Amino acid sequence: MVLTASTMLSLGTKAPDFHLPEVVSGKIISLDSFAEQKVLLVMFICRHCPFVKHIQDEITKLGEDYRTSDLAIAAISANDAEKYPDDAPDSLKALAIEKGWQFPVCYDETQAIAKAYTAACTPDFFVFNAERKLVYRGQLDDSRPSNGKPVTGADLRAAIDAALADQPVTIEQKPSIGCNIKWKAGNEPSYFG
Repeated sequence: MVLTASTMLSLGTKAPDFHLPEVVSGKIISLDSFAEQKVLLVMFICRHCPFVKHIQDEITKLGEDYRTSDLAIAAISANDAEKYPDDAPDSLKALAIEKGWQFPVCYDETQAIAKAYTAACTPDFFVFNAERKLVYRGQLDDSRPSNGKPVTGADLRAAIDAALADQPVTIEQKPSIGCNIKWKAGNEPSYFG
C-alpha cells in the first residue's frame, strides 16, 4: 500500500464522460444516466483498501440519506483485479449487495476513466453541479483508520448540501487520503509516484 493523496483536479473542470458496466445489473452507466439529477457525486472506491473499509458504513448512509434528493451517486473501481481479486467485479457486486447500495457501482477495467478524473487514491470523491462542473474534490472527513476521529462525512456532505441548494461550495478543500489506485503494470499515469 502506498499512502496517496488525491490530485485535487481543478475546480470548474467538466465531468469526464464514461460508459462503464455496473457490477450488479450489468447495465452500461454513463453521465447521461444521471441527467435527471441536479448534483452528481463520483467516488472512486474498491473493496480491499483499509481506508475504504473504514468508511463503508458512511458510504451506505450517504446513499440512504440522499436517496430521495436530487443527488446522483456513482461509484467506480479501477483497481487491477488480477493482482487484487477482492476488487474484481464479482467481489464488488457482493459488496454492493451486502451493503444494500442503491447507487451504481461500476468497474473501470481499462483504468481510462480513473485517469480522466485524475483519480489517485481510494477513496477519491468528486462533486459536480447541475452544469456538471467540479465544485468539490477531496476528503469525506477528517477520520482515518487509525486517528480515532469519528466518521461523519462532514466535508463531503457540506459540499453536496451546498451544491443542492445552489450555494457556493467552500474552496477550502482537503485532499482525500488512501491507498493508491492499483494501476496495471505499465499503465500508471504521469501523476502517480
